[in-house]
Amino acid sequence: MSVLKSLDINLPQSEKKTLYRFLSLYIFLVTVILVLTTYLYFTLQKELIEQQKTILLNQYANEFLVQLKELKTDTTQTYPVDTSFHTSLYDSKYNLIYSTLSNPKKQLDKIVYDNNKIIRYIKNPSEYYKNTQYIIVEIINTQQWKNELLKTIFIYGSLFFIFMLVIGYFLLNLFLKPMKDTLHLLDRFIKDTTHELNTPISTIVTNIELIDKDNIKDNYLTKIINRIDIGAKTISNIYNDLTYLILDNKIISNNQNLLLEPIIQERIEYFKSLAKIKKIEIITSLNPNTTLFIDKIKISKVIDNILSNAIKYNKINGKITIILDENSISIKDTGKGINQEHIDSMFDRYSRFDKSVGGFGIGLNIVKIICDEYNLNIKIKSKIDEETVVTISW
Repeated sequence: MSVLKSLDINLPQSEKKTLYRFLSLYIFLVTVILVLTTYLYFTLQKELIEQQKTILLNQYANEFLVQLKELKTDTTQTYPVDTSFHTSLYDSKYNLIYSTLSNPKKQLDKIVYDNNKIIRYIKNPSEYYKNTQYIIVEIINTQQWKNELLKTIFIYGSLFFIFMLVIGYFLLNLFLKPMKDTLHLLDRFIKDTTHELNTPISTIVTNIELIDKDNIKDNYLTKIINRIDIGAKTISNIYNDLTYLILDNKIISNNQNLLLEPIIQERIEYFKSLAKIKKIEIITSLNPNTTLFIDKIKISKVIDNILSNAIKYNKINGKITIILDENSISIKDTGKGINQEHIDSMFDRYSRFDKSVGGFGIGLNIVKIICDEYNLNIKIKSKIDEETVVTISW
């Protein structure tokens, strides 16, 4: 996640899922390689250390036998002690004679060899101290090598993992570059297009508003003007969305406690001609006392985009129901509906799942940006060919 954030790229949900899978697979493979390498290294080092211990045990056992033989003839000598080894002496009946262990076995019931000790049988016990028949030599601090080995593995394993993450970061950059370039070109195209549309859109909208439709007696001319009005408002709405994106969502907010009922009525009136041409009935149930601390332009943009979609994707003679209560606003349409697998991607920029109608796929992305800015919860529920309900709560 943090890698994607560091790349500073706004990707659709499908592309993000692809990148997450790539990252998961990459980290899994790096982990497998690291585990296998660690296991092989640990096994080889263990075998090497065990061989070294065997050599040390044999060397000391030989030296100890010499000292034990001298101890038989020279009573002035003391029992040989080494800080790296423990020794135990047993007679021919396997009874303990002497040991440097704190808790040695009193009876040598069976002869067991392992990597930490060796047992030597003496052929001529009468030549050795107290007629020793068996000596056991054990090495001290057998776990120290393991701790040091694990510490080394941890240090180098961590360095290797960090190195591979850095490599993965650059690989991910290469992987994302084509998508980043495509998005950059698309954003550049939108900026250039928006710049060119500014003057003609303003001119069309302004001149339509100056026309007094009520005094025009020619019905055919009235229909033409209404169609121009609808087209101009549609283009104007798209233009406002594009402008919002171009400014990188950095519009200065004038937040205040706003009554939402008159704002909703104003936006319904704005889209009235667009709904009328599809014979869509707009039903409202609005609480006149509901307020929200928000910028008026931004809440209008949220309502515009949701209402515009409700009209755009609705059926002929369909209905739109707008309900406003104290803590939420919901807009329900009787349109085409949305497939469940697409709902999670509805707020991704440039996502469009129905190309039979126009648009850039940026409206709901702007809605989500504004909702996130004001900590508003937005949910979409839909049934194919029945209804779609968009609910914003606070």
